[in-house]
Amino acid sequence: MNDFVFQNTTKIYFGKDQLAHLGEEAAALGKKVLLVYGGGSIKRSGLYDKVVDILKNAGMTISELGGVEPNPHHTTVNKGVQICREEGIDVILAVGGGSTIDASKVMAATVVSDTDDCWDLIMNKTTSPGALPIMTVLTIAATGSEMDAGAVISNVDTQEKLPYVSPAVLPTVSFLDPTNTFTVPAYQTAAGSADMIAHIFDVVYFSKQPRMDMLYRIQDELLKTVVTFAPIALKEPDNYEARANLMWTSTWALNGFIFGGVEQMTPCHMMEHELSAVYNITHGHGLAILMPRWLKYTLNDDNAWQIKRLGTNVFGIDASLSDREGAEKAIEALSDFLFNTLGLDSQLSDLGIDESHFEEMAKKACGPTGVIEGFADLTPEDVVNIYKMCL
Repeated sequence: MNDFVFQNTTKIYFGKDQLAHLGEEAAALGKKVLLVYGGGSIKRSGLYDKVVDILKNAGMTISELGGVEPNPHHTTVNKGVQICREEGIDVILAVGGGSTIDASKVMAATVVSDTDDCWDLIMNKTTSPGALPIMTVLTIAATGSEMDAGAVISNVDTQEKLPYVSPAVLPTVSFLDPTNTFTVPAYQTAAGSADMIAHIFDVVYFSKQPRMDMLYRIQDELLKTVVTFAPIALKEPDNYEARANLMWTSTWALNGFIFGGVEQMTPCHMMEHELSAVYNITHGHGLAILMPRWLKYTLNDDNAWQIKRLGTNVFGIDASLSDREGAEKAIEALSDFLFNTLGLDSQLSDLGIDESHFEEMAKKACGPTGVIEGFADLTPEDVVNIYKMCL
């Protein structure tokens, strides 16, 4: 395994009554706050009113930016940048899921840069010396953006979906109350659960590099937690134990801890970003469709033992099977979980996607080097083949 550095300074308030600390934490960061949120579900649930009351009682001046899209648009981020500059915003508060938090992160970095267009940062045309402080109130368990230093933004003009990563956008404080996820629809709960699995798969679980066994065991347990509690949350949306386990798993799946010593590209995410950039599908759903096909396509005699280990340690597949047979059973078990237990549609054609853009998408997914490095290196031809397996 490689040498590594782990540092994560996000302060987490976890539990039912922790939002009571929002006012004091916000006031410690400044006087003027930009409240960022999505399509309005926080107003229907009453969370918006609760947050606003707490901020006002703390003496904060509130500006707002609502309507952040799933797969957030760079133009929406730029609106937030303009508000921050015009209103002299001190701190950004994202109330929502990964899209809202990601948009807020890139806003925070762009505000202190020398550009009005966040896409300049994403394309490395300019840099940011830092970022405004960011706070989050999480409303869905999925992306882990509440405790990591990355964001993904879509440019609808160019049909690109690209990441921005900087230690400066690591949230200062995040509030994780599982009761705020009780009203998350079953579909989004399922897609979010798939996203958690993909985060673990993509960066560390399947890798050609040697790994620390302690972290590998933790990855097994995180995956088992999703497999155990996602079905419960679907059947009992207000089951606190299930929602709490999913929420904390989503955070730890992407906060950097389990990635220690392993560096590689993220094949499923890179392939899915092209799908949601062109077709604007739900990110976690696209990942769910891709993951089993990616594993089936890349399965060989050298890596079969790794896929078998997933089956044995997470899905209870018979350990006495050969590596190849165990791996095949593991892929079947993963597919069954994603498409039958979680109830997600299993094919891209179910989402209205055909192969007309596959070649262009595959080239973008592979980037300037022409290859996605990882568990098994993928060329554009490989990516097209995987997309076609998903139709």
